[in-house]
Amino acid sequence: MKHDYDNLNEGTRSGKRSKRRKTNLILNSLIVVVILLIGIVSFNIFFSNDEGAADQNGVVAEKDNAATPSGNKDDSKDTGKKNDLKDSDKEDDSATEETESEEADEESAEDEELAEPIVTEGGSDANVKQTIENPEWKPVGTTQSGEHNTVFDQNAVDWQEMILAYSYATGIDKNNMTVWFNGNGGAPNTAVGTISEKGSDQTYRVSIQWVDGQGWKPVKVEELIENDQKR
Repeated sequence: MKHDYDNLNEGTRSGKRSKRRKTNLILNSLIVVVILLIGIVSFNIFFSNDEGAADQNGVVAEKDNAATPSGNKDDSKDTGKKNDLKDSDKEDDSATEETESEEADEESAEDEELAEPIVTEGGSDANVKQTIENPEWKPVGTTQSGEHNTVFDQNAVDWQEMILAYSYATGIDKNNMTVWFNGNGGAPNTAVGTISEKGSDQTYRVSIQWVDGQGWKPVKVEELIENDQKR
């Protein structure tokens, strides 16, 4: 009887151990399944996040790339506009310079026309070949002050300033000039001189007038047919 009891106890313990092993196996299996599920879920979550970030980066990159050509186009337009403005400014400056140059040439031409002497045939008597007048003639200046008195003396300042006026009107250097006559012009503060260049038969009769504070001013030059003052 004791042997049967022992066998019964042994069978009971063996059954309990068998149940524990099954229970442990099931628990372990469940744990493994749970771990796998956790791993799968975690993998899907991380993988989805990476793809989303990649998609967002791609979209941003596409937007940037799309904006870049447009920006370059605008920059190109701005650069083109600036270059057009610069070219326009250069053309305006060039046109202005040409206009100013043309105006200066016209003024110069007008000055030359005004400076051109007026030449007429004949003169105050039959011995005059032609008469030369120029409205642009100016007084030659003076060192004299106070009330002017005409002095026909070769050593006087007034005489020397008369010679300077004759030189100015005819273009003959005063140091290369022969004065055949220098006298009163027929009215106060006037004078007339007959002169020629040394070694030349071409003779001029020059009429001058005094301008207070400014000196002697040429009035007219008569080219003579022959020197009527030559002895």
